Amino acid sequence: MSETLTEIYDRLAHEGKLRPDAAQRAALPDLQRIREGLEGANGRKKGLLGGLFGKGPEAVRGLYIWGGVGRGKSMLMDLFHQSVAIEAKRRVHFHAFMQEVQAALHEARKTGVDDAIRPVAEAIAGKLRLLSFDEMQITDIADAMIVGRLFQLLFDKGVTVVTTSNRVPDDLYKDGLNRSLFLPFIALLKERMEVRELESETDYRQHRLQGAQVYFCPAGGEAKAAISRIWTELTGGGSAPLRLVVKGRELVIDDFHAGVARASFWELCGRPLGPADYLALAEAIRVLILEDIPHLSSENYNEAKRFVTLIDTLYEAKVRLIASAADEPERLYIEGEGSFEFERTASRLREMQAADWGSDR
Repeated sequence: MSETLTEIYDRLAHEGKLRPDAAQRAALPDLQRIREGLEGANGRKKGLLGGLFGKGPEAVRGLYIWGGVGRGKSMLMDLFHQSVAIEAKRRVHFHAFMQEVQAALHEARKTGVDDAIRPVAEAIAGKLRLLSFDEMQITDIADAMIVGRLFQLLFDKGVTVVTTSNRVPDDLYKDGLNRSLFLPFIALLKERMEVRELESETDYRQHRLQGAQVYFCPAGGEAKAAISRIWTELTGGGSAPLRLVVKGRELVIDDFHAGVARASFWELCGRPLGPADYLALAEAIRVLILEDIPHLSSENYNEAKRFVTLIDTLYEAKVRLIASAADEPERLYIEGEGSFEFERTASRLREMQAADWGSDR
């Protein structure tokens, strides 16, 4: 018989691969219940009545884990998702998932269907029995207006949902436009999912970065090695692409895990990206590792302008920044058009190196 999640957790703690935490460990039986339910139902065929009325197998009751940033929610999600022995599963950041849904709805509406949400939900449910979301949050009215019906259809089709969030369900889309229309979704979450607060007092992400060097210059082999160690510490070394749909285009960050994205300066500033791209990225991540920032001048003016916009966006969103650069912030852009305006950017780069930066997000 395979190890239970609690047994896996205890083994990893014993091996020094994770820091044991009572609140995290207390959440494991709920996840184990879901794992056993999914594995026990694996391979069951849809019954006659289900086939006639378009219903899937009854969904295993899901779990909504909420708590502050850095409590270990993503780590628990990874531990759970990797252990579930079914193929019809997907682990995805909630923001990226909703971007995909909006794009699919746009295509469905082109066919003239009266209810575009139904075929989109059916396509998802046709492939998956488990959806594991990281960081459920609703900030967009377009998402707020469709999630209720979308998730009702997914649940009815037998899809089990496990999600993390920084907010209790009642605070989702708080103060949002037409929020009264969104309230049935909150009721649906409570009806179809267990809600558990992860009450740990330890912010593990802040703990890992507390007092640590987060700006490395000059960029080079030593800086890359140091940043790679931080990446492994924050993510465990896991990585998958983050895909964001922005105004009909797809922005892909190749290295992403547990709210941490890693990219080079040229990946984010060498391409024709704009404020909307950077805003979508800032909403989807908690930490950005940005490597190989070069000296800036009139020769790479467009790239420099994008870099300024990127830093402004990260600063406003309180995203933690870890970076390697050719020089100290004040010496990155010392001559040419835009150098004077860059003083504010250099100041923000300094401020973002503080040990408690982003702790109030």
